[in-house]
Amino acid sequence: MIYFFRRHSADDPSESVPGRGFLDACPTKVRATMLAVLGAVADAPPPKFSGGGYWEVMRDEMAGYYEVRVNGPQRKHFRLFCVLERHGTDVGLGGSAIIVISGMAKPFRTEFKASDYRRVRRLGEEYRKRTPRSVA
Repeated sequence: MIYFFRRHSADDPSESVPGRGFLDACPTKVRATMLAVLGAVADAPPPKFSGGGYWEVMRDEMAGYYEVRVNGPQRKHFRLFCVLERHGTDVGLGGSAIIVISGMAKPFRTEFKASDYRRVRRLGEEYRKRTPRSVA
């Protein structure tokens, strides 16, 4: 199953869905590719899914996160940050799930700042602090 993290009203009165908002703003082909990757991973969960360069496990301070990586027009890099819930029934989900937390884009040959990754981790912490999980 694939879910999108929905911010809780106590943290964001508009209850935004950062990952969906990011995907909606992506170029059509980038969005379609990202959704196809998520579907392939959901159908053959890690470690069975090799990713083909589109699905990558993150390391260091981003350990525990996975990244969907797609290049778009003008070689712009689009990234979708996800977590896995292997025991989703324990946290109010229907079973094992991929949770899309947020996304970011960057120009070719640039890196995200540490503050960008901190923002993703804060959203991930907000997601994990509630049971049942807040998803859309």
